[in-house]
Amino acid sequence: MTGRAAVFIDNGYLSKVSPEGTKIDFEKFSEEACARRARLRTYFYDCMPYQSDPPTEEEKRRYAQYCKFRDIMEGLPRFQMRFGRLQKGIGETYEQKRVDILLAVDLVRLSWTGQIEYASIVTGDSDFVPAVETAKDAGVIVTLYYSKKAAHNELLSAVDERREMDEDFFGRIQRD
Repeated sequence: MTGRAAVFIDNGYLSKVSPEGTKIDFEKFSEEACARRARLRTYFYDCMPYQSDPPTEEEKRRYAQYCKFRDIMEGLPRFQMRFGRLQKGIGETYEQKRVDILLAVDLVRLSWTGQIEYASIVTGDSDFVPAVETAKDAGVIVTLYYSKKAAHNELLSAVDERREMDEDFFGRIQRD
């Protein structure tokens, strides 16, 4: 197959739908998502762990652990980390801010500047439908990697192709 591809991973979504204990090899994931096409880059969207002011010992530990993960990811070839921010909600709930818009902007920008012909997105939110439709208008083939546990029907209908992330899929992309 020919053509250049990019992979867009919403880690909040991926973390929610991955089987517990799964250790993902993101290079394997990217190769699988590109389906033997040339990969421009993998974009990985996430938030650094929340820290209150002043941070608790647990928050400091989580933050330091995530910094190690971030450093590993940023060292992978053709990987770009994009960070939103985590906002504390009621009780122990947290909400990601800016992550969806960062992914949508990158998808539209790369599509309309002709840098990609294929986009693989890992998300389940219908907020991405306008960005998907805009990428398709630029001639990009958009493939959704999704879980049956959490994928909006409107997004499933908007994309060109769908790949379910099932048990076999997660088995193929696990770290050795």
